[in-house]
Amino acid sequence: MIASITGVVSNKEQQSLVVETGGIGYKIFTTQALAASVRIGENIRLQTYLQVREDAMVLFGFAQKAELEFFEMLITVSGVGPKVALSILSAGNIDMIKDAIAAGDVAVFTKVGGVGRKTAEKIIVELKEKVGALGYATTGSTPVSSDLLIQALEQLGYSNKEVREVLPKVKREGSVEDQLRQALRILGGR
Repeated sequence: MIASITGVVSNKEQQSLVVETGGIGYKIFTTQALAASVRIGENIRLQTYLQVREDAMVLFGFAQKAELEFFEMLITVSGVGPKVALSILSAGNIDMIKDAIAAGDVAVFTKVGGVGRKTAEKIIVELKEKVGALGYATTGSTPVSSDLLIQALEQLGYSNKEVREVLPKVKREGSVEDQLRQALRILGGR
């Protein structure tokens, strides 16, 4: 099992990186946000998950151990493979996904390619207890649906790309208005 890789980014695509270490280039599938945030030539350390199939061995990489753990939890759900789990993680940060599970927000998952309504419901049902057991349970306030924040930003004229870039940076606390103010400050500071 390859638990982590440290090396230099030699190539990158929308959802993968090639990390050179010890004379070998490893293609590692990552979230879109991680792939976009690194530069070619940059040193990087990734926590990894190795999927072994009959016809291939595929590496998935994460900047933080919490992301890897959440990814591993997602793939325990029947019908959710590593590529779908990675797409779910690319759709937003862990807190947003955790809030969607806690609130039973099916729409967050059905926006991800490869996830239909039944799979989304299965994710929520199967992970609700696990999310709480790992300390991801919501704290005190009712979680705000990320859909409301996305809709508000898009109605203000921000592109889907801009919205997806800002969502992971918004603290998932308070009302939708508080989160909208945070997002607008971040977007205005570019």
